[in-house]
Amino acid sequence: MKRINNLFEITFKFKSQADITSIKPYGSGHINDTYRMKNLATEEYDYLLQKINHHVFKDVPKLTENMCRVIAHLKNKVSQTGAGDPQKEVMTLIATKAGPYFYQDTNGEYWRMSRFLKNTKTYDVVETAQQAYEGGKAFGKFQSMLCDLSPDLLHEVIPDFHNVKKRLEQLDDAIAHDPLHRLSLVPAELETIKAHAKSMLFFQEDAQVLTLPKRVIHYDTKFNNVLLDVEDKAQCVIDLDTVMPGYVAYDFGDAIRTIINKGTEDERELSNIKLNLPLFNAYTQGYLEEAMQFLNEWELRSLIKGVFLLPYMQAVRFLTDYINGDTYYKIESPHHNLQRTRAQLQLLKELFGHAELLEQNILKEAEKYQLIKN
Repeated sequence: MKRINNLFEITFKFKSQADITSIKPYGSGHINDTYRMKNLATEEYDYLLQKINHHVFKDVPKLTENMCRVIAHLKNKVSQTGAGDPQKEVMTLIATKAGPYFYQDTNGEYWRMSRFLKNTKTYDVVETAQQAYEGGKAFGKFQSMLCDLSPDLLHEVIPDFHNVKKRLEQLDDAIAHDPLHRLSLVPAELETIKAHAKSMLFFQEDAQVLTLPKRVIHYDTKFNNVLLDVEDKAQCVIDLDTVMPGYVAYDFGDAIRTIINKGTEDERELSNIKLNLPLFNAYTQGYLEEAMQFLNEWELRSLIKGVFLLPYMQAVRFLTDYINGDTYYKIESPHHNLQRTRAQLQLLKELFGHAELLEQNILKEAEKYQLIKN
């Protein structure tokens, strides 16, 4: 009863007609707690209620300001085309009765509410080339619509989020403290990470910092952050917590990390981790169809670097959390983060083994749009 009363108090703060008795946990996110709620007016949109992890997102007002700015920009772009529906193609936040788009409860927890888009679905694992193609189009279009939004207008809600140099420093700090004495369990993982560390600093090199433009990117392009309609067509990109300035290759690499793997992100049986190359090709095709409108040649050539960086960096982050005692990611077992680390490093091994082919496929697709100069 206490939980119901607390949630009733929270939902009452928003301009909604949420049916508190219908609340159910929703989704598979690692960070925020998400619930689906029905609308008392059955013909209207249902709702998603989220408890924002303010230990990860330490400045919720700035995070919300980013989301509102990006949502407004995207809705305006969809409206300008005259061919889409901004209410279905862009997520919609629900304001509180007091005005802001978030609410802080008496326990100091932060909450937000958004519309739930009916007749949509997500996949944790990509099943078909058509789905991969639609995912590529979704994130390519997302970046394209935001390419004229100045990144200087957005707050860096998680500083150095994809700065692998900082991530490696965090790992070194975890190693130095080793609060649960887990270092003896991870020598092979640490050796692999250290062996590739220098090559992963590409985006921190002075030449790249001076050449590659910062753009507004998503920063969490897992395939399950694309809503597909009943025909498996991309409809809406969701989970905008981490939208910040960054390099387009970060988004491309993270998407490939989640769609090309025949196994799961936390695959126990490492032999199941193989590359699904048709899905890579399909995603690349869909992405470039949309992104070719703004990409320059240097950005295009950096995409393959993102493909290698993101699983490597995710392995660093999982291992850091494991050594620190699992304080960041939700876990389902005591060694879940170690399992995730090993799966990401195996995926990286597979990617390195097909590096030339992957890069050739990107460049071949780009030739259709004359994005590469001979």
